[in-house]
Amino acid sequence: MPPAGVDPPARGGPRTASPSGAPATWSPWRAVVAFGVVSLAADMVYEGARSVTGPFLGTLGASALVVGVVSGAGEAMALLLRLASGPLADRTGRYWLLTLTGYALTAVCVPLLAVIPLLGGAGLVVACALVLAERAGKAVRSPAKSALLARAADGVGLGRGFAVHKALDQVGAFSGPLLVAALVAATGLVEPALAVLAVPGAVAVVLLLRLRRRMPDPAPERAAVSRPAAEAPRLPARSRSGAWFGTDLPRRFFLFAAAAGAATAGLVTFGIISFHATETGLLPLAGAPLLYAGAMASGAVAALVSGYLYDRWTGRVLLALPLLAAAVPGLALSRSLAAVVVGALLWGAAVGVQDSTVKALVADLVPQARRATAYGVFAAVQGAAALAGGVLVGLLYEGSLSTLLVVLGGTQVLALVLLVASLRDRSAA
Repeated sequence: MPPAGVDPPARGGPRTASPSGAPATWSPWRAVVAFGVVSLAADMVYEGARSVTGPFLGTLGASALVVGVVSGAGEAMALLLRLASGPLADRTGRYWLLTLTGYALTAVCVPLLAVIPLLGGAGLVVACALVLAERAGKAVRSPAKSALLARAADGVGLGRGFAVHKALDQVGAFSGPLLVAALVAATGLVEPALAVLAVPGAVAVVLLLRLRRRMPDPAPERAAVSRPAAEAPRLPARSRSGAWFGTDLPRRFFLFAAAAGAATAGLVTFGIISFHATETGLLPLAGAPLLYAGAMASGAVAALVSGYLYDRWTGRVLLALPLLAAAVPGLALSRSLAAVVVGALLWGAAVGVQDSTVKALVADLVPQARRATAYGVFAAVQGAAALAGGVLVGLLYEGSLSTLLVVLGGTQVLALVLLVASLRDRSAA
């Protein structure tokens, strides 16, 4: 909900004409849906590639440890770098520039993976670099985009707004892997599928440029950051270090960030899930994108359900997240194809909730003018957890699977305890 003293936009109101003759701005719902369509096209690109990253690196000679480290480090970069890009967006007001730059990086890096076979022995190193660069693009755009999206979603309900955006996002995350699977099945190669992903990448950038012309300028939020407002009483002098690193954010926000970080550390990446499924012979290479597509469809449904419940029950709906994540490793890393499929679907549901309803609670926990900073700090905590979790899973997978399951289960118990503490702190605030 908007901070006290800030009037929310009209829910689903009509377009407003610009006094300068510029194109009319879109209503909150239309802006939310437009952001969802942009994410749909972009997700076809990076989720299509992500669905085969583990097996693709394996064909280049990568071990389970390398796949775990690269996938974990990639998620860490996509999250940790937001510690800088989030505050940068709030301080400079260049939300759109950062958003466009990040999407452009994804649109370029993924199709370049198609030329990796031409590089011979250097292919594995370059492929890892491109995977990490694409994740860096995610880090550059996400806090700024989430702040813009939250601004539109304020007018329709944060839970529902983020849920609808995530559902559209997941359509791309579903169709991208299906496209990759079809091309891999037809050609027997991953590279042609990666090259085709240049098309939805270009579409995403073009759509985003159109959306930029139809969205209101977020200048009011930027102005609020530059003055000591009532919504930021912890920094009467506007400490610059606090502005950059979020030390002025509420304690309940940091408790929630710690809870989400523990949940992320205890959730295995799909890179490891698909590596396990293909290396054990449970799935052919072309089956990995299909499994990923199913997981993304599961995530879309979970996002819609949890988003709707969030607007009714607030953050209590997130108590199901650690329980959901705790069930994933034992199923997804088993020797049964049916169990692996169920585990992947639960993984997708957990990711869907993390990428939608979790962001709605972040927007509710902090002042509107500090949202990009909060998203950056929040993502940094998740990034550190993702890196630690990726390395841990990679090491224990090759050592003791039973130890891995116990450790990940304990991590989710910690996540649940921290989440309860953050919700109690919030209710008491």
